[in-house]
Amino acid sequence: MVCFRLSPVPGSGLVLLCLVLGAVSSYALELNVTDSEKAICLYAKWQMNFTIHYETTSKTYKTVTISDFSTATYNGSICGDDQNNPKVVMQFGSGFSWTVNFMKEESTYTYSIDDISFSYNISDNTTFPDAKDKGILTVRESVGIRIPLNNIFRCDSLLTLEENDVVQHYWDVHVQAFVQNGTVSTKEFLCEKDRTVTTVVPFVPTTAPSPTATPAPREKPEVGSYSVNNSNGTCLLATMGLQLNFTHNKVVSVININPNTTDFTGSCQPQTALLRLNGSNIKYLDFVFAVKNENRFYLKEVNVSMYLVNGSAFSIANNNLSYWDAPLGSSYMCNKEQTVSVSGAFQINTFELRVQPFNVMEGKYSTAEECSADSDLNFLIPVAVGVALGFLIIVVFISYMIGRRKSRTGYQSV
Repeated sequence: MVCFRLSPVPGSGLVLLCLVLGAVSSYALELNVTDSEKAICLYAKWQMNFTIHYETTSKTYKTVTISDFSTATYNGSICGDDQNNPKVVMQFGSGFSWTVNFMKEESTYTYSIDDISFSYNISDNTTFPDAKDKGILTVRESVGIRIPLNNIFRCDSLLTLEENDVVQHYWDVHVQAFVQNGTVSTKEFLCEKDRTVTTVVPFVPTTAPSPTATPAPREKPEVGSYSVNNSNGTCLLATMGLQLNFTHNKVVSVININPNTTDFTGSCQPQTALLRLNGSNIKYLDFVFAVKNENRFYLKEVNVSMYLVNGSAFSIANNNLSYWDAPLGSSYMCNKEQTVSVSGAFQINTFELRVQPFNVMEGKYSTAEECSADSDLNFLIPVAVGVALGFLIIVVFISYMIGRRKSRTGYQSV
């Protein structure tokens, strides 16, 4: 028998299954697998999402994030017996499934989270519009985390698995297989990330950051020029200095993008445009632009995947942004430093920014719409010049009056 419910993070009340499961990232999935006597034999509570990068029929690339598990069922989840090991099996969406297998090792009095597999239906046009491939695709990751028997495994930190353009994120994990006497243990076995008190900087930038909570001040990044071409010529232009700020394992890191060692590509469609950057430590950094109201463009989406020194990946995706808004047929410009907040763990600082993702004519920027910070500066300059000229006129006038008065005094003396 399988029982499941939605459980919110601490500080909120219980949410019934009829509400949206997984649509709000603060809610955790919770599962109790029971035996024939209705005693708990496997317990799990966790949060997760999946980020999938795929190719479209037009040879462009898109990224989707799956975090809605409102249709979740758990058919096939079992306690395990002499013939089968325990496992959690979850079905959701249209042809999506997720499985975690456990193994018991009597000789070491431990059990292990053996492997995790995730299958997704790339034929689902709602989730993967215009996908080139079709059918059910599966990624399987060996985990091999060993846990003492009668201990519950806990990991509050973010765990990331990446395989074949699929990034799996897990956090707030609590799981115990082989539950004894129907009672979940109070003894916790912490994951390595939660046990780590101090963490080395997980990224190797050009200039290594200080391994403290606050990184040392960084130099202004070099400004690079990027472009995307199609059959009609240049269709996207971008000029900017990029500084990436991210937090991993409670360590803040800042790196500057070096345009001299960065490759770029992309694609242009009538309603969307993509600029993709990649380098030795960056698998991809995507800027996705979109048209709104048929007369303006804006930055709608940013996706990033960076390699860490431990071999894992730091990946973030957000397709609900609203930055760099300007009319179609023009460019957007902001010379002053500007911050694009992709998530709480990842921000991009831009310098001397200018972009035009649509309607590029003859490979040149069109008239720019300036950001408010630049507009304020441009407004203050003539005001300051006007004040200075006014002050100069007053000084000249006072000097003239004083000189004229002295001249009259001299004539009276004669």
